[in-house]
Amino acid sequence: MPGCGIIYTLTVHDAYLVADWLKSQGLNVEAYTSDTGYGRVELEEALLDNRIKALVATTALGMGYDKPDLAFVIHYQTPGSVVAYYQQVGRAGRALDAAYGVLLSGREETDITDWFIQSAFPTRREVAAILEALESEPNGLSVPEMMRRVNVSSGRIEKTMALLALEAPSPIVKLGSKWQLAPTPLSNAFWERAERLTSLRRDEQQQMQKYVHLPFGAHMGFLIQALDGDPGVVTGPGLPPLPTAVDAGLVQMAVAFLRRGGLPFWPRRQWPAGGMPVYGVKGLIPPERQAQTGRALSFWGDDGWGVLVRNGKYQEGFFADALIEACVTMIREWNPQPAPAWVTCLPSLRHPELVPGFARRLAGALGLPFHGVIVQRGERPEQKTMANSIQQARNVDGSLVIEKRVTVPHGPVLLIDDMVDSRWTLTVCAWLLRAAGSGEVWPLALAKMRHG
Repeated sequence: MPGCGIIYTLTVHDAYLVADWLKSQGLNVEAYTSDTGYGRVELEEALLDNRIKALVATTALGMGYDKPDLAFVIHYQTPGSVVAYYQQVGRAGRALDAAYGVLLSGREETDITDWFIQSAFPTRREVAAILEALESEPNGLSVPEMMRRVNVSSGRIEKTMALLALEAPSPIVKLGSKWQLAPTPLSNAFWERAERLTSLRRDEQQQMQKYVHLPFGAHMGFLIQALDGDPGVVTGPGLPPLPTAVDAGLVQMAVAFLRRGGLPFWPRRQWPAGGMPVYGVKGLIPPERQAQTGRALSFWGDDGWGVLVRNGKYQEGFFADALIEACVTMIREWNPQPAPAWVTCLPSLRHPELVPGFARRLAGALGLPFHGVIVQRGERPEQKTMANSIQQARNVDGSLVIEKRVTVPHGPVLLIDDMVDSRWTLTVCAWLLRAAGSGEVWPLALAKMRHG
């Protein structure tokens, strides 16, 4: 398409993913998100001056930005409401006779907008847990102190406190850094308002899905009518429709791009607030007891290797040979030094052979010995059920030990797991391995969870 424009994504992760893909295809684009920071002004000016083809942006590119000659606005996913979509696509062609508005729609957008809708208000369980924790502490609790007492994420705690504080009268008060319980109970009007707004957002979501399935030429009239305008004044499209066929070779290149692997994740360098009481540690983790920077083959559930990882874990109960080959390729490109001399893995009482079986096969493909030296002591809840970092760390505390009947090899080791999220399990395993005399610990995961 001629001219310059904006490509909108629903998440920060997708903004960088799409920008990287387009760059790999030789297009001059840049990502623009809440993480962009001080570089925002330079990127805005670059698009204004037509020095870049497009910004791949989240809603961080707000309503204050104006470029009248935008030739296109592309939505990588369908937004959650007609208002949001109209505000964004309406930026195209203000000083042009015609411009393209392209709306893409995929299965993941429903999950994303569902998440935004569901996370807009705290649940009754979350509010009850927080108020109960405050009731037990007359002197109040800070957010980090609440994280140790309730299985709720820091962001959810902060949002809950902010919303409750807006109630009149409010059931909580803030004194310094701590929140305290007020004598006034939470009104049921809070929940009625939350349910009403949630229902409204569901209706908006359905309205956008109707828009997606309209025939060519009917879109502008639908938008105008949805915004209480007169659809009778809408003229037909000023540009011909774009082709919808996809080049098979380009699809293969996109899949290869998603399967490029080698996603880094960094070791934790400090124990959680309050330490790990069972292991008897707190504060900074000594460098000689830390893991090295790890690598993940995929993002969980993505259309590269992520689909195979998910199917292997929850459907097949076995990780495909293709994942072995992909990991071997990734390790060769990664080339960690000093190179691993042996392989081990994280244990699991729920799936005792899933990860160990994969790790043994990978060790064989690498020509390295496998030693299962870490054992799990007592079943704990799955880490994915822990909502914040402190709860995740405490869930691991004391649950992993070095097998007493084995000798830990002294060389560098490749530490295998299927998924990496909080990194606390890998952190504890590396700490145990180094204490037992191993060399450098190189973590490798099949999938990395993404946030936001």
